[in-house]
Amino acid sequence: MTIKTFRGGIHPPEYKELTQNSVFEKVPAPGQIFLPLTQHLGRQAIPVVKKGSVVTAGMLVAQADGFISAPIHSPVCGTVANLGKQITSSGFPKDTITIITNGQTEAAFMSPMDPETITPDDIRKRVADAGIVGQGGAAFPTSVKLTPPPEKLIEFVILNGCECEPYLTRDYRFMLERPDAVIGGLKLILKVLGVQKGIMGIENNKPAAIEKMKNYLRDEKDLSVVVVKTKYPQGAEKMLIKAITGREVPPGKLPMDVGAVMQNVGTAVAIYDAITKGEPLITAALTVSGKGIKNPKNLIVPVGTPIKDVIDHCGGLTDNAAKIIVGGPMMGAAQYDLSSPVMKATSGILVLTKDEVETKQETTCVRCGKCVEVCPLNLLPTRLARLTQLQRYEDAEMIGITVCMECGTCAYTCPSNIPLVQWIRLGKQKVFRLQKERSASEN
Repeated sequence: MTIKTFRGGIHPPEYKELTQNSVFEKVPAPGQIFLPLTQHLGRQAIPVVKKGSVVTAGMLVAQADGFISAPIHSPVCGTVANLGKQITSSGFPKDTITIITNGQTEAAFMSPMDPETITPDDIRKRVADAGIVGQGGAAFPTSVKLTPPPEKLIEFVILNGCECEPYLTRDYRFMLERPDAVIGGLKLILKVLGVQKGIMGIENNKPAAIEKMKNYLRDEKDLSVVVVKTKYPQGAEKMLIKAITGREVPPGKLPMDVGAVMQNVGTAVAIYDAITKGEPLITAALTVSGKGIKNPKNLIVPVGTPIKDVIDHCGGLTDNAAKIIVGGPMMGAAQYDLSSPVMKATSGILVLTKDEVETKQETTCVRCGKCVEVCPLNLLPTRLARLTQLQRYEDAEMIGITVCMECGTCAYTCPSNIPLVQWIRLGKQKVFRLQKERSASEN
């Protein structure tokens, strides 16, 4: 078997054994739901309810504001208690709809549609109406990715089943428990794009998922599974496209510029459910794991559920729990307020112990070049960080700071414990601000 990959990357301990055999478990709705109006890239959604409004599960509570935006639906039955600010997993307060649940189970889903007879335009509209966003982490409105410009020739769709972040096993469980929805969603994506060729990329540390998917595709001549090397960040768009096709997405360009559209396994499931069940994206499939959680699990959680309620469902924290991260350990965000809610694209809640988050002393760069060796985008992380420290933002822009995807491979390998990603992230913010100012002055 040929195992494909890309240059660079790392292989941190996986820790997937904590939850890889844990089947999905549904979490009941909490007493209170928080629905941030920004759960996607693009413009914030606009509320269509007010304080005191009675809502049912699946009901629209905020509409999309333009093309790059996404509507939001209530995951529960209840009453709108407030439209105000609430801390989110980003660490910042966002405009939020608060709903007090009433325990009822009534649902106001859309009408199911036949995936065999549905038209591409209807698929695109249903995906938009369902508020589906990418489940790989970026939360980009999926309907936009399914509407490439006419001049872009899409040759194939890649379904990302790598799940390369340590601990996370949500996508793995989808492939084992709902292969029909995974493949059904892939076929709908192909249909809406008018493309024949579909490829599933799965890391070689998931033999059960590889076998399951190959069995489901054994009679499909245009659909296949490509096994890729277990390595981080193998699941990043540009890295997986490079590994599978050998094509490189140029800096500043998108996968569609090299003939590809990529979607996550979880996104395919959401699309399938929106078509066949009429269900908007009102739940998040996620992994709760780490040595600091008493009972690690894979869960289906109503969007808007406070993180604390999810942790309590898993038995609570261990005595030596020290750090809670939403997402994976490499690119996730540390939390300081457990009232922050689960969002549409929340893939995991990770709890680390005191031993695992031991602070290491930063020392002077020894110019070993390890960060350069592992950078999957061929950047110079230590130089980018240093230019940011010196406030030489235009120089950092010249050597590609905006290309960085903040995967963390450089910081992980740095023997001097330099927080390279934090410096680069700061530098990117400064550069984006400069670019905005330049654009404004030109206009």
